Amino acid sequence: MKNVKLKTVAAAMLLPIFAGAAFADTLTLKSPDGRNVATFARNGKELTYSLTVDGKPAILPSRAGLDIDNRTWEMALGKRDLAQPDCWMDLMEVDSVTYHAPHDSVWHPLYGERSTVRDRYNSATLHLSRHDKSKYRLDVQVRAYDEGLAFRYFFPEHPAAIFHKVTEDLTDYTFPDGTMAWSEEWAQAFFKHSAVDSIVRPVERALTLELPDGKWLAITDADVDDWCLTKYVARKDRKNTLSSVMYSPVDIVTYYATPWRVIITGDTPGELLENNDIIQNLNPAAQGDFAWVKPGKIMRETTITTEGAFKVIDFCAEHKIPYMLFDWLWYVPCTSHDGDATKVVKKLDMPRVVEYANEKGIGIWLYVNQHALMKQQKELLPLLKKWGIKGIKSGFVQYASHRWATWLHDLVRDAAANGLMMNIHDEFRPSGFSRTYPNLLTQEGICGNEEWPDATHNVTLPFTRMINGAADYTICYFDKRLRNTHAHQLAASIVFYSPLQTIFWYDTPSRYNGEPEVEWFENLETVFDDTRVLEGYPGKSVTIARRKGNDWWVGTMTNNDAAVREIDFSFLEPGAKYEARIYTDDPKVETATKVKCSRKTVKEGDRMKLDLLPKGGAAIHLIKKQ
Repeated sequence: MKNVKLKTVAAAMLLPIFAGAAFADTLTLKSPDGRNVATFARNGKELTYSLTVDGKPAILPSRAGLDIDNRTWEMALGKRDLAQPDCWMDLMEVDSVTYHAPHDSVWHPLYGERSTVRDRYNSATLHLSRHDKSKYRLDVQVRAYDEGLAFRYFFPEHPAAIFHKVTEDLTDYTFPDGTMAWSEEWAQAFFKHSAVDSIVRPVERALTLELPDGKWLAITDADVDDWCLTKYVARKDRKNTLSSVMYSPVDIVTYYATPWRVIITGDTPGELLENNDIIQNLNPAAQGDFAWVKPGKIMRETTITTEGAFKVIDFCAEHKIPYMLFDWLWYVPCTSHDGDATKVVKKLDMPRVVEYANEKGIGIWLYVNQHALMKQQKELLPLLKKWGIKGIKSGFVQYASHRWATWLHDLVRDAAANGLMMNIHDEFRPSGFSRTYPNLLTQEGICGNEEWPDATHNVTLPFTRMINGAADYTICYFDKRLRNTHAHQLAASIVFYSPLQTIFWYDTPSRYNGEPEVEWFENLETVFDDTRVLEGYPGKSVTIARRKGNDWWVGTMTNNDAAVREIDFSFLEPGAKYEARIYTDDPKVETATKVKCSRKTVKEGDRMKLDLLPKGGAAIHLIKKQ
């Protein structure tokens, strides 16, 4: 799959903007607005790259390239050169540079944080080869966006060395002295705020960094369906430098393109999130008809009984929640190779439940553990479709090695072929694959509400994890174990984007006692036409506004401390008036949730002052008046 789609890429490399560029040994590329400038060049034995933003260094000259190990293959053919250098890249020389025509297009995703996405960049290719007997070749494909920099390594087809075993990603990131990072060692971990050199264990992507001049960066990847998990760790021998850590070797067949290495730039941490369309733009467009994919809200049923399911279905229908999930234990043992996901436990009449749900306009999702997916995938997916199931939440899936990464992405493809949507749990993080296969609505890869994080963690997530894309935060509401206020929870449902938004996690219909603010969840959309980050800083605060049609939803959250927030409504349509439905924490309200519901008319340019409690927040639904 990866190889086939690259034929057009290889052909595009034959179109230089001007002939003189084809014989240069240094690639220099500017973004369309001229603010981001990337340079790739040979520096002694190393291929290096650098990035400046507004003329100031953002990435200092850093190593680029890959190392491969073809020893077994070469020795079998008697072609092994025992005198060759330790690193495969050491003898690579720059042959030429090709500059391509500027690209500028607009596309409309099936769903997203925006309904219109612009894909605008300048691009070039650095051609390298080894002039020894091996005649290895490697291209570095580079794109400079206004939103940042992306580059990947491309192996042209080799007439003899068809197979390569990539053992190391040599890509480094050297930052200016004083750069600070927000890092986490695994996808569901908490964050550490520290200098780059303190990252002594590999950390997740996206990795957010604040430069000493006030600029912001996030390093991540895109188009990662045929690769392994890559993390970052500080180099001991080079100050302020992170190296790339591959989870496993990757076996490739030329021609072949690696994933894109992505550096997102921004003047504020909020711009990193606003600029994350670059990840989608670096993935292939969807092929085929995905009109059957329908985003929405979802609630799970916990008793795994027919009667319990009917109660949750009724609740979902009453409160405009289009999906219900049977989580684990609808088949047993669901965490063992002995589990059989084609057989439903006796206390649950699945056909009857699906029929009742259809009558109420509710779709059913099922949790399936990796054991059953591995063993039964080919028979299970068509069977679930036959049952009338709408989607699968896959649990405890392996994804980090090359083997499991390809398996998991192929699972999404197979689900699409069977008309099934997907939600991947647990550690998996997105890299834009949902553009190519929109049936992958969301994924976890986040320390969400299941683990009861505090407010400071929650206001770090928008500027770190959420840069990758949608996250299933599993929002809790009535459970007494909540560490944050209920208005904070309302705001979280708009701050944490997910086309499949899980709400009332750990809750049951019996816990609802007519709390009026639940209308927020009833009216909440999960996909949007526009998104604005109004303010925020990792670990301190966040305010995000999202528009669907004429309506806006605004969520603001503080950390563990109280705060005063002022909402500036300058993003509203000039001349229009809006009814603002405002949901705030108020200890005087005589409900268990202590949320005050108020109404006010606002217009463009108005400001609203909000006093937020410690661990608090506020949610505002803006409805345009006719």
